[in-house]
Amino acid sequence: MSGEEITWNENSGCRPDPAAARKGNVMKETLITILCACLLVCMAFSLPAESDPAALNPAGEESLPGGFTYVHDPRENPAAMADIIVNPEAVYGFSPDPASTRLGSYSGYDWTDPVFVAKAREERRAYHESMDSMMDILYRMRAEGASVEEMARAVSGERNRLRLAAYQDDPEGLATVRESNLKTYGHEEGPTPDQLFEKYGSWTVVMQKAFSSNPGMDACCGLYDEYYWLYVELGYVEE
Repeated sequence: MSGEEITWNENSGCRPDPAAARKGNVMKETLITILCACLLVCMAFSLPAESDPAALNPAGEESLPGGFTYVHDPRENPAAMADIIVNPEAVYGFSPDPASTRLGSYSGYDWTDPVFVAKAREERRAYHESMDSMMDILYRMRAEGASVEEMARAVSGERNRLRLAAYQDDPEGLATVRESNLKTYGHEEGPTPDQLFEKYGSWTVVMQKAFSSNPGMDACCGLYDEYYWLYVELGYVEE
């Protein structure tokens, strides 16, 4: 029996069976309940991953306002935050601070534009890679137990060499740089480590200035985690 109401049939003499009808209705209601439960289970499993914070951030790091997450939070680095601001619309959650002396001139660029930021990221990485020889010196001397002063002196000299080497195909530009160095520092090669120490009063700062590393710009370009080790080496952050 299907459970539908049975119409009296004079020819067949068949009468509706109330008990059977009730049984059919119960079966129908049970089937509907099962189908509804299955539908709810399917909907639960089809929810987007974004609805699960753990799926978004399996390592447990705190997400930035824009949704991007660094393993090492730039907001905990005073040296980085001195030049940048949190920008929820920016590709990597940060953009240069217009009031910053060092990065203010970059604040006019569109840090919400993925195309621009991708280009800036590529150029920033190339800049870091241009100082590979300085990083090699830093690692070697640290492994040998050199002092901060010794390392600062070595990387400052290498920095001068690299700056002049950048003009190897530009004799006129090289002559201009040498002349400028001579007038400013009294040496064509550039400032001596002692001149830099006199200026900054700290060998750690002298070493930092040699690398010209700016963790704030790295954060804007999505490279903060990639070069976090350098901030530790240069004393910007402590592990």
